[in-house]
Amino acid sequence: MADLFDKLKKKKTDLGKYQADVHGYFSFPVLEGQLNPEMLFNGKKVLTWSINNYLGLANTPEIREIDTNATAEYGLAYPMGARIMSGQTKKHIELEQKLATFVEKESGYLLNYGYQGMVSIIDALLDRKDIVVYDEESHACILDGMRLHIGKRFVYKHNDMQSLVKQLERAEKLSKETNGGILIITEGVFGMSGDLGKLDEIIALKEKFDFRLLVDDAHGFGTMGEKGAGTGEFLGVQKEIDVYFATFAKSMAGIGAFVAAEKGIIDYLHYTMRSQVYAKSLPMPMVIGALKRLEMLQNRPEFKKKLWENVNALQKGLKEAGFNLGNTNSPVTPIFLKGNLAEAASVIADLREEYAIFCTAIFYPVVPKDVILLRLIPTAAHTLEQVERTINAFKEIRTKLDAGEYKSDVITGFQKFIK
Repeated sequence: MADLFDKLKKKKTDLGKYQADVHGYFSFPVLEGQLNPEMLFNGKKVLTWSINNYLGLANTPEIREIDTNATAEYGLAYPMGARIMSGQTKKHIELEQKLATFVEKESGYLLNYGYQGMVSIIDALLDRKDIVVYDEESHACILDGMRLHIGKRFVYKHNDMQSLVKQLERAEKLSKETNGGILIITEGVFGMSGDLGKLDEIIALKEKFDFRLLVDDAHGFGTMGEKGAGTGEFLGVQKEIDVYFATFAKSMAGIGAFVAAEKGIIDYLHYTMRSQVYAKSLPMPMVIGALKRLEMLQNRPEFKKKLWENVNALQKGLKEAGFNLGNTNSPVTPIFLKGNLAEAASVIADLREEYAIFCTAIFYPVVPKDVILLRLIPTAAHTLEQVERTINAFKEIRTKLDAGEYKSDVITGFQKFIK
């Protein structure tokens, strides 16, 4: 018989096998200082493109003041207990109502966290008779929600409507046998690639198929649409989304999330979402802070305007320089380069050490073995000068990559770039 701990210590994940070399630098890096585009990494100031502070609200005087005052007034403990028992407040209800109205839904439910929230929504909405159909590039929280679903599930190729139709035909046939319902799940903005879920085309399929649509719009809320109500607003189908989900961790620069739908469904989720029923209520300072952030999102359009000014300048400049940005139609800015894991490590190390630029690198197995994916997240807090500086740095990095300066057969090859 094996000892559980001995087995786990010997077990290595794809990136975990390099843990001794990458921990604290590539994985679990420490960024210090105020939440601004320039922060400290390893004691050195770096220009960071890895923080999802889309509207730049995190360190504004208004937000710092409201967070400070709310914490001073209520502390971080109140309210104590789950909302179903003793954690309900008028402020929680107010925030839910305002969020629901903003995203054009009848009712809303405030959630403690986005990841656990989505997992629990899927668990609550489906029973063993129901069938779920989801995009193959769905976020990990959706995939983990699938693990809790003991009924049938079908996956369709990313944003491929022909593939979706095929899976819907299978789901419809099975649903007649089980007497179950059908739920489609997709993202509004796909956080890795930046392309948009084809919400308008999916909703058009309701003319032929009977299903409900759940949209994870974590990256679309606050960034997409004229008023920032999300990808559905941008595509003209916000009202037709059956269940709308978003987090505060992106545009709202906070902690928490929400789900919005017709009142009957939210009433049902109040008593069936285990991640909320059995969890302490979101602390009051975070609720009051979220109310202020929502107010600024709604009434200060200059933040979203500046965000898109930076997005357009960054993406236009990179494309004109010949970089492959995939199919992004959102602030998420992926840069696809050719190279192996060792080369990717060297690219990132050189960017951080020589050019003082901090961005996220995505390695195999998330992308193919010969692909380096660098993901940049522009925000309203960045400047056009910082955008230009970044574009120039990437031009130089690509020249070095093409010349073979990052060639290495071992992951430790990056260490020569660290001073």
